[in-house]
Amino acid sequence: MKESILDVLLYLFEHYFAGESLAVSDVLGAQDTPLMAELTKAGFSQAEIDKALDWLDALARQRPAPDRPRGEHPMRVFHPAELARLDVAARGFLLLLEQHGVLDPAQRELVLDRALALDQDEIALDDLKWVVLMVLFDQPGSEAAYAWMETQIFADDPEPLH
Repeated sequence: MKESILDVLLYLFEHYFAGESLAVSDVLGAQDTPLMAELTKAGFSQAEIDKALDWLDALARQRPAPDRPRGEHPMRVFHPAELARLDVAARGFLLLLEQHGVLDPAQRELVLDRALALDQDEIALDDLKWVVLMVLFDQPGSEAAYAWMETQIFADDPEPLH
């Protein structure tokens, strides 16, 4: 099986973050623990596990300040490298989230950084939604945005943005 960083992250998120009150920092100290053995037993290579933990570490280090102001923001222009890797639906969804206040500009940039850090040639909409959910999970004060984003991923009939 060809697993990716995203596969390891999704496994961690579904088994450790979503149902429990674990923070990203709790998992980062997990080297040589039962968690590492479980990830290996689940079929993930050590290289992919290490890349996923590095991805989470970068997410934890880049957390924007919780008292960031919201307001008018200039239009975001995507870099050619971003255009090449993010499909049209993913870019449109990201801009929609920002326009409706689900993400602020700092969070948008963090989502872009973490999405591009995935070891994938193209980041599709479904992959981007998971990255957004993981970023919002780690952001203090983003509980409502996280809950809405969670419905977008898990609900049979996602609720529209208002």
